[in-house]
Amino acid sequence: ATVLTQAIVNEGMKNVTAGANPVGVRRGIEKATKAAVAGLHKMSHDVKTKDDIAQIASISAANPEVGKLIADAMEKVGHDGVITIEDSRGVETSVDVVEGMSFDRGYMSQYMVTDNDKMEADLDNPYILITDKKISNIQDILPLLQSVVQQGRALLIIADDITGEALPTLVLNKIRGTFNVCSV
Repeated sequence: ATVLTQAIVNEGMKNVTAGANPVGVRRGIEKATKAAVAGLHKMSHDVKTKDDIAQIASISAANPEVGKLIADAMEKVGHDGVITIEDSRGVETSVDVVEGMSFDRGYMSQYMVTDNDKMEADLDNPYILITDKKISNIQDILPLLQSVVQQGRALLIIADDITGEALPTLVLNKIRGTFNVCSV
């Protein structure tokens, strides 16, 4: 699309430099764009089968093996799944399916890990607090924390950020064994 746009601009500028009316050139580009989009809509069709996906992915990747892997991945994750493609240090191309959710960043403090060997925070049947707010005052979530302690369950906090006194207080309670908490 970028190459096509650049070519249209270059040719339009050539015509304007040669004396063409700039407004007329613009109108011509707009009409041509509408005609091209309409033509693409007529030619387009839904991609429904795994073979269709593999064919499109193979062409896009210029590699039939990668196309098949992408089709397999799309079949595994379904319509609502997310596929992330990453560079590998190895020479093999592979697919890893991760069940559940994935986050761009990890826990907010290394003291929240439960498995020091793997550096993972593994919580069994936790309560989950999801907020788009920043938590800076522990008083904002104190009733929730008291309820979690009473229930004897873990707590996973998914927040925009945890700052101020809130993070050290959560870490201190985790270290003391008051309750198991992890924030991301």
